[in-house]
Amino acid sequence: MTAATHSTLFPQVPETPDAVLDGLDPEQREVALALHGPVCVLAGAGTGKTRAITHRIAYGVRAGILQPATVLAVTFTNRAAGEMRGRLRQLGATGVQARTFHSAALRQLQYFWPKAVGGELPRLLERKVQLVAEAAARCQLRLDRNELRDVTGEIEWAKVTRTVPADYPAAVAKTHRDAPRDPAVLAQIYSTYEQLKRDRSVIDFEDVLLLTVGILQDRHDIADHVRGQYQHFVVDEYQDVSPLQQRLLDLWVGDRDNLCVVGDASQTIYSFTGATPDHLLNFRTRHPGATVVKLVRDYRSTPQVVHLANALLSQAHGKAADHRLELVSQRDKGPEPVYAEYPDEPNEAESTARRIRDLIAAGVPAGEIAVLYRVNSQSEVYEQALADAGVPYQLRGAERFFERAEVREAGTALRGAARAGRNDSLLDGAEDLASQVRAVLSTKGWTTRPPAGSGAVRDRWESLAALVRLAEDFEAAKPGATLTDLVRELDERAAAQHAPTVQGVTLASLHSAKGLEWDAVFLVGLTEGMMPIAYAKTDEQVEEERRLMYVGITRARVHLSLSWALSRSPGGRAGRRPTRFLNGLRPGSGSAGARGGAGGGGGIDRGSGRAPSAGPTAAAARKPHKPVRCRVCGRTLTTAGEMKLMRCEECPSDMDEALYERLHDWRAAQAAVLGQPDFCVFTEKTLMAIAEAAPSTEGELVVIPGVGTRKLNRFGADVLAICAGQAIDDEPEEGPGKA
Repeated sequence: MTAATHSTLFPQVPETPDAVLDGLDPEQREVALALHGPVCVLAGAGTGKTRAITHRIAYGVRAGILQPATVLAVTFTNRAAGEMRGRLRQLGATGVQARTFHSAALRQLQYFWPKAVGGELPRLLERKVQLVAEAAARCQLRLDRNELRDVTGEIEWAKVTRTVPADYPAAVAKTHRDAPRDPAVLAQIYSTYEQLKRDRSVIDFEDVLLLTVGILQDRHDIADHVRGQYQHFVVDEYQDVSPLQQRLLDLWVGDRDNLCVVGDASQTIYSFTGATPDHLLNFRTRHPGATVVKLVRDYRSTPQVVHLANALLSQAHGKAADHRLELVSQRDKGPEPVYAEYPDEPNEAESTARRIRDLIAAGVPAGEIAVLYRVNSQSEVYEQALADAGVPYQLRGAERFFERAEVREAGTALRGAARAGRNDSLLDGAEDLASQVRAVLSTKGWTTRPPAGSGAVRDRWESLAALVRLAEDFEAAKPGATLTDLVRELDERAAAQHAPTVQGVTLASLHSAKGLEWDAVFLVGLTEGMMPIAYAKTDEQVEEERRLMYVGITRARVHLSLSWALSRSPGGRAGRRPTRFLNGLRPGSGSAGARGGAGGGGGIDRGSGRAPSAGPTAAAARKPHKPVRCRVCGRTLTTAGEMKLMRCEECPSDMDEALYERLHDWRAAQAAVLGQPDFCVFTEKTLMAIAEAAPSTEGELVVIPGVGTRKLNRFGADVLAICAGQAIDDEPEEGPGKA
């Protein structure tokens, strides 16, 4: 047996059933030993719920109490099911079925269909969008790609909530759902879609559950067969079950009580897909004799992070809030959460990028840092800021901003309008740059008011609105700029962000961050209208937004930063307010809620342009930045690119072209050896600034924006040698493994 077999990659299988219980805390051990009767595990974020339920199953199997083939463990994603199977195998409990609801139902449907219905199971429609488009066309409607995604999502919601087409309008009214189209029209499309499926003998993903439910309800012999096969059930993430999934689970279990459910009502953030925590919250009512175990020992986050998470939920309202869990951190103390207020969004993004760069320099791996925001359109300014700071990044759950279809289409339209100039009638009456951009993008779906709902149409609008805002900021910084100038700026931004994917800082929406964790988390854009989102109207919708923020906070292990900007662009009116969810929690926002407080730690920076550090000295006061002025004409500089050059874009450049070319070639060689994009060495603007300044000393080099102490130590000798006209070694000194 090799040494590797004993590593954490190849853990030894416990030798005895009792050994399976080793290392569990008292509550986890209680879960593992509760093998009979209904069991409800209320498990807070980071409390080891997967560990508890897998050890429960493994102990039951290894002790001979459970037969592996009779256990069915269900969860919601293939990743989670795969993780559960892997853990069970490591514990010596092979043969247990760990599947998603759909996977388990499809397996049963394929097996029983010939007996229950006859013939072969209809073909599974993997993508229903095309059929929805045809259904809409038959209803005399032409939907674009984003509208199709939203209408498809509505049909899926109706089916998982067991709502038939005729009842859909009433269900929308009852639930205060913000439908993307008139509910009566959507009901007609839904009905036509169902008819098309019947005509073509196809079923969709939701039908897998509906048909399985139908067979088990109508055929008692088949239901008895299934119940004879599976006698013990475990359901993970139970707060996310839909009414349809709950009905299927009821049919699987029958009149028995060998059911264990695990969940946390405070992490219910998918109600728009039909998920509801009611089944978890009402479990004790439906099963009066149930064993209820609460897991509150948080092994993920420091006491400071946990304290803020608890304080946030202490101000919550509603049924889920009444069942909240008070987490208790099991980790050593860490730095206090940092609260940072900025004058504008670019300032917030650039300061966040600097702090991330500092964390990486201090030893935190880039892959252990995340920037989390409410909507995907917020990513662009952080993509740009991280690129300018030379920090590699990766997006999760979304395309990079300039790779999104609507952004590419908008770029093409703007490029065409720029070429046509005043010959384009679309631009008639549009005198300034911003109005020209609005006119062009209005043909692509941008409107002055956002669309209803929160689906793909809203996402598309947000991306186009981000381009409109960028045009407004560009014009404010460069009075007299033309559409051609803006297109050139967009192309440069896109080129800087089309670098190869590398291991780096994660940029993600709060929804896509569920189930993940990092050493350092930056929650950004925490203003009213974004958190809670503007279209959260009802009390329950607002409370779900609070839970979404709670999920974001509990993703952090050690470092946590919460920030907001008072205006959208530099020089704009400071009319924004930080999210109401931080009232009583952040310094200077009044007393904490009646059921908890935030603690006294954490710094807050107001309008300084630089956030406090993530360390214990975060509350130290800092002097505000002085305005950066053009070294040629003296005008105050507003954009990051101009600040790097230390001059206005239109002011004459005294750059040494030959020096620039030598620096450019050196940068490419460095990036190739380091295995990183060129901009991670120096951005284009910083390279131009070096070529213009031609520094001869370390002091002259380090003050150039984009250089700083870290890059001075790493690249300074080479850069100064090149500026002095000296030859340097062909091979860079630092390989990929060095810091």
